[in-house]
Amino acid sequence: MLLVLAGFPLHLVTYFIYVRKRKDHNSIKMMEVVRAELLEAKCKETWINEFTDQLDRKRKFFKTHLKSEEIHREAERLAEEKLRAETLRLSEVRLARNGMHKQTYSFYFQSLLTRPTFLLVSFVPGIFMYGLLLLFSSPFITYVAERLVQSLFVITGVAVLVFTILYISPFDPASNILGESATKEQITAFNRLHGLDLSYWQQLWNALKGIATFDLGSSFAGNEEVATSIANKFPVTLTIALLSVIMAIVIAIPVGILSATRPNSFLDYSFMFIALLGLSIPNFWQGLIFILGFSINLNWLPPTYSPGNALSLIMPVVVLGTALTASIARMMRSSLLEIIHEDYITTARAKGLTKSQMLWKHAVGNAMIPVITVIGLLFGGMLGGAAVTEKVFNIRGIGSYIVDKQFIPDIPAIMGGVVYIAITISLINLLIDILYAFLDPRIRSKINQS
Repeated sequence: MLLVLAGFPLHLVTYFIYVRKRKDHNSIKMMEVVRAELLEAKCKETWINEFTDQLDRKRKFFKTHLKSEEIHREAERLAEEKLRAETLRLSEVRLARNGMHKQTYSFYFQSLLTRPTFLLVSFVPGIFMYGLLLLFSSPFITYVAERLVQSLFVITGVAVLVFTILYISPFDPASNILGESATKEQITAFNRLHGLDLSYWQQLWNALKGIATFDLGSSFAGNEEVATSIANKFPVTLTIALLSVIMAIVIAIPVGILSATRPNSFLDYSFMFIALLGLSIPNFWQGLIFILGFSINLNWLPPTYSPGNALSLIMPVVVLGTALTASIARMMRSSLLEIIHEDYITTARAKGLTKSQMLWKHAVGNAMIPVITVIGLLFGGMLGGAAVTEKVFNIRGIGSYIVDKQFIPDIPAIMGGVVYIAITISLINLLIDILYAFLDPRIRSKINQS
C-alpha cells in the first residue's frame, strides 16, 4: 500500500495504459481448454450430484421445506462456481509449467521496471516509490531505516516531556533574568516578546516546529542563537569524549583480556581492584586532586582548559576516562569469562586449536558485543556533556551550558541542548545496532529472516 501511494501518479498512467493494452490471449485460451476438458470429463455433473446430495441431507436435518427444483438450481450454481475456480487454478498451474504467466497489472508493472527507458522516464514522478523500493530491497537498509524512524519518535517524546516539565516548573524566567526590581509591565512585555503568555499547546507547537525546521530560536539570556551556541560548544565536548573513549579502549580491552585469561591470579585481583577504585572515585574529587597535584604543586599541567593548549586536555580526558576504563575492563573480563566456558569454545579446543587461536578467532569477537554496548552508552552520555568535569576544569562545553541555562530556566537553550543529547544518543544506539549485525552472525540472520 505504501508503494502504491508513493507512486500514485506513476501508477495512474501505467494502469490506464495497461487497461487499453490488456490482451491476455494465452490465459484466455488456456482457460477455454481447461474448461472444455473438465466439462468433457463430466466434472460439473459429478459436482451437481454431490451438492444436490449435500443440500438434500441438509434439508432433512434442519427440516426445511425446499422444492427439488430449488435444490437443483442451488446445486448448479455451486457447481458452476467450483468449475470457474478449478478452471482458474488449473490454468495458472499449466501456464507456470510452460513458463508463462497470467497477465495482471502487478506482472505488467514489474515487466516495465526491467526496461531502462521506463525507469529513466518515470524517475521523477516515481521518486518516492523508488526510494521505498530501495529501502525494502535490502534487509539491512530496512533495519537501519526502521531504527531511524524509531529515533524520530524518541526525540519527539523527549522534547514533549522536557517542555512539559519546564512549563509546570515553578521557575519564572522573566523574574530571574530581569531581577527583583522588574515591574509588572516589564515582566508582561518579556513574556509577550518570548511567547510565554501563550497557552501550553501553542508553546509546545512552536517548540516542536522549531526543532523540525532546525530553528531553535534565541536564548532568553544574552539573546544568542541556540543552534550557534551548541555548534560552538560541540567541538570541545566531542574532542574530550573521543580522547577519553580511545584512552579507555586502549587500556581496558587488554586489561580485561589478561584478567579473563588468568582468573583468580594476583594479576587479575590487582587489575580488578584498580578498576573498582576507578569506579568509586567521584569525578569532581579526582579533578580537584589532579589540579592540586599536577598544576599547583608540580606545575606540570595548566589547571584549566585553554582552547589552544593541548596540555590542558590531559587532565579532563584522564578524569573522564577513568570511570569509563574501569567499566569497560570489568565488562570485558566478565564477558570473556562467560564466552570461554561456552560449548563451541570447548569444541574449538577439542579440534586442536591453540589457546591464542581459540581466544582471538572465537572468543574475543563474541565477548565484544556487551562491551560495545557499554562503550556506546557511556560515549553518548559524554557527548551529552560531562557537566561536573567541565565545571571543575572551566570547560565551556555542552554539559556546563545546559546546567547554566536550566536555573533560569532558559527554555529555548534547554530544549536545544536536550534535543541535541537525544539525537546524539539515538545515533550512537543506531551505530551500536549496526555493529551488532557486523559482529554477531545470529543477528544478521534474524535481520534477513525478518
